[in-house]
Amino acid sequence: MTRLSLTSADPLTVKADALVVAAYPGSDGPVAADDRFAALVSTAGLAGATGKSGSVTTIPGGGGVTADRVVVVGLGPAPEDGRGQAGPLDDRVRTAAGVASRAVAGHRKAVSTLSLLDESAAAEGHLLGAYVFDTYKKPGTDPVDAIVLTVPSTNKAAKRRLERATIVAESVEFARSLVNTAPNEMYPAEFANRASAAAGQAGLAVEVLDERALGKGGYGGILGVGAGSSRPPRLVRISYTPAKSVATVALVGKGITFDTGGISIKPGPKMDQMTSDMAGAAAVTATVLGAARLGLPVTVVAYAALAENMPSGSAYRPGDVLRHYGGGSTGRGKSAPAGKTVHVLNTDAEGRLVLADAIVRACEDDPDYLLETSTLTGAQIVALGKRTMGVMGTPALRDRVAELARAVGEGGWAMPLPEHLREGLDSPLADLQNISGEPAGGMLVAGHYLAAFVADGVQWAHLDVAGPAFNDGKSYGYTTPGGTGVPVRTLLATLADIADR
Repeated sequence: MTRLSLTSADPLTVKADALVVAAYPGSDGPVAADDRFAALVSTAGLAGATGKSGSVTTIPGGGGVTADRVVVVGLGPAPEDGRGQAGPLDDRVRTAAGVASRAVAGHRKAVSTLSLLDESAAAEGHLLGAYVFDTYKKPGTDPVDAIVLTVPSTNKAAKRRLERATIVAESVEFARSLVNTAPNEMYPAEFANRASAAAGQAGLAVEVLDERALGKGGYGGILGVGAGSSRPPRLVRISYTPAKSVATVALVGKGITFDTGGISIKPGPKMDQMTSDMAGAAAVTATVLGAARLGLPVTVVAYAALAENMPSGSAYRPGDVLRHYGGGSTGRGKSAPAGKTVHVLNTDAEGRLVLADAIVRACEDDPDYLLETSTLTGAQIVALGKRTMGVMGTPALRDRVAELARAVGEGGWAMPLPEHLREGLDSPLADLQNISGEPAGGMLVAGHYLAAFVADGVQWAHLDVAGPAFNDGKSYGYTTPGGTGVPVRTLLATLADIADR
């Protein structure tokens, strides 16, 4: 992993392989974000630099610059020019830092001045942009060894910001690596092993329910989905309990380690990307570990509902009726909405089945808030594209989570749960059915299914990240191909917000 450090020295005088500076687009060429580097940016303009977001131009050093080369990265429109659509400056700094990290790959040391604009954003962007998953193939060019962030002072506050940003980035990278691991190696038991090992190293409590314990407990959704695989399901519970806690938050993540669709099998094209169907479980696992490292004063209990959805002679079928986990008291004197039966109409609507069991179990911990995330529906991509998650749930919490998702650069949009769409889940055979039978509003229908299992009095939010959790294209900004780690930063920001409030 690329190492970060701080310096308050003049960046023009620091010996390095590269010096990173930022620019805005101007009417006559790029404009330096910092006047001290105006001459460098002007020279880069002659070499084609524009200042547009995501752009990068490299020129030789010299002329008062100690570094061997200068890398000019674009930020998009300056905050004061009123064009308005470029997005928050901090995320544009993250984006520029990610681009810069790849531009200096193969070098030993770079000095970045992006941290003068936003230290935390620059640190996150540099680390996330430099991320490489090399388990199966070594990169043609190794990531840059070290990046030195220029700051006005290397005081305790600056060091704390760097430490926090590093923890956040490492949490995202942990989730990315879980998602990027091939499904023949990342099956339910292996995910449980890796999550347990990481939690154990962090000193967190871990409980793993195997197929026997799931059967004894009556987790019919998880068992049903996993019935077709030779590699049985798991439910992992990781808890972080600080000495002084202001609230309890349950995290629930979908962990389908590979999704063929089961008997309702998916088309062949892009089925390989269904290795990412456990991105929700990866995110909540990474988040509880990150919350512990950050020392947030919030009790966090994370549930990863793990299964492999395969077609076989033992697979569950369209037409089957499953019984979800029965649950118990919520601690508020009310019974959890539990023990429901579901008529399975499509085995490719499996995520909601494993999540329902986990949600009921999570509500037994009497949380104040429940945050669930999953690559749940293709309808999310149809509605919002590949970079904007849909957020549903309790209106106040839903809106806050969506706002925080946008603030950290993960993109979130609050979505309604119209009551008339709930009627599509009514079944003549069971308490509900797992699809409505109508294609309209599929993301929202799935949200209604999950809502049926949240205990009364628990504020909750459902983050559908079917598109944002996996990048099937080239690198952009600080996002690399494969698992993106979305929505780890949103979840950590929400936990911090809950702590602050």
